Formats: sequence, structure tokens, C-alpha cells
Amino acid sequence: MIHIRFANINDLPFIVKIYNQAIKSKKATADIHPFKLEQRIDWFNEFDKNNYPIYIAEFKNKVVGYATLSPYRTGRNALNKVAEISFYLDYNSLKQGIGSALVKHIVADCSRVNKETLLAILLNVNTPSIKLLKKFNFEEWGNLPLRSDFNGKRYNHLIYGLNLKDD
Repeated sequence: MIHIRFANINDLPFIVKIYNQAIKSKKATADIHPFKLEQRIDWFNEFDKNNYPIYIAEFKNKVVGYATLSPYRTGRNALNKVAEISFYLDYNSLKQGIGSALVKHIVADCSRVNKETLLAILLNVNTPSIKLLKKFNFEEWGNLPLRSDFNGKRYNHLIYGLNLKDD
């Protein structure tokens, strides 16, 4: 059974390991160079469970994925109910429903953290994440020809969105 909980600082080594896997794939994030643990401490401390949580997915008592809710356009108060969703899975634990469990949990938790719209910003070659977002009724809201450059391979950024509240 997959267990979802809030992250604590002891999870940071697992978070960094999983994120570095995504960096090495060159399809799941626009970062190019792997991070060291100490480089992510300040980043980790920017999150809090009451507004912008980091969620941990555990399977068989092992951290197998994580997800974050981040501010969208920090400081623009009219956008306080919009958050960016990001999720990353341990590549040794794919195809076990972990991504689905994380996204389902976050969508359900959005009312608690007062978020009405979720955005996912991803590379257009990240087919597994696109498929997962569509499963939860996210729609493509934008295609930015930013042409992220991975040693000559160039990818666009897609924006997928989900409105959680009817107006």
C-alpha cells in the first residue's frame, strides 16, 4: 500500500536522489546538473505543510516519490489560490501507481491549503507525466517554445492546468 505524508528534513536525501534521477533523464526537469544535499536545504525550507507542502510517497517503508505544491508567481496576491504541482518518482519504482497516488492526494488536499487552480509546467517530451496529468483531467493550457537546450536537444515547455473550483 502506498502511504502519502508530509516531508520532513530527514527525507531530503531521498528527495535529492530522486530529483537527480530526473535531471539525468534530461526529460523530466530543466535542471542540467545534479544537486548535492546541502544545495537543497534552503529550497526544502521554503515549503510548509499549511500552504505549499512537500508530500512523500512511501511503499513498503521506503521513500519512492515526492511531490510539491509551489507558489505561482510569488508576490502576486491575486494568484495566491494558484499553485504549481511537481512530482518525481524513484525510477526503480515506476508503474506501481505511485504517481497516481501522489496526484490524487494533492488534488484532494488543495481545499485544505486553499488552492483552486493547479498548474504543471513540464517538457513536451515528458510523456509519462503528461499521461498522468490527463488521467486527472488536467488540460493543456499552453505550449511555450522556450526551446530548453540539453546539449543540442531542444524541447518546449507545456503548461497543463486544472481548475478545482467552478465559478
